[in-house]
Amino acid sequence: MTAALRGEGLSRTFSTPAGEVHACIDVDIHAGPGELVVLRGPSGAGKTTLLNMLGGLDRPSSGRVFIGDVDAAALSEDALAALRRERLGFVFQSFGLISVLSAAENVELPLRIAGVAAAERDERVAEALRLVGLEPHAEQRPTELSGGQQQRVGIARAIAGDPQVLLADEPTGQLDSRTAASVMDLLGALVHERGLAAIVSTHDPLLVQRADRVVELHGGRVTSVG
Repeated sequence: MTAALRGEGLSRTFSTPAGEVHACIDVDIHAGPGELVVLRGPSGAGKTTLLNMLGGLDRPSSGRVFIGDVDAAALSEDALAALRRERLGFVFQSFGLISVLSAAENVELPLRIAGVAAAERDERVAEALRLVGLEPHAEQRPTELSGGQQQRVGIARAIAGDPQVLLADEPTGQLDSRTAASVMDLLGALVHERGLAAIVSTHDPLLVQRADRVVELHGGRVTSVG
């Protein structure tokens, strides 16, 4: 079976006034349908840089990213952006919600940008909010929701486009341990029930228990896979 997302020999080097910084070095990683891969490592290990390359938000200095059977390096910026909209969903530590929009409007916004018809948008938004348990809160704005609820809106937004791959960067970093556990349980359930391929970064050792596979990253290199 073709991996839903695969990175081969990924390296990323940044030039700074102090010299070159090697944020990722020759990283191989993949995720298949229905698989939750946890990317673990301390702050500065290169997790965010790796996720940005896998999600087509940043191009690697060397190496290749395959989204399904598509080589992302061969695509123009416009084609890559279209592929991201069609196949990838992103969840961020900072939630990334627009404060003046309701929960439903935040979930709907990427669908509106993608040109999805109004009736289909309504169906997808309602289904996504149902899946994350927020139907009763559809009309509330982010400031009227708890941190855990805001992150659930972020997850609903990520899955409303029916992606094949879900990328989450420290999705529980701003949550208390109990709320973080419930959010990770939700992500795990969505991955396994909907057949998503997910790569989720964290430095929280308690969250790796929910992983199908754990990739350890230190100093930009993969140090173990288990």
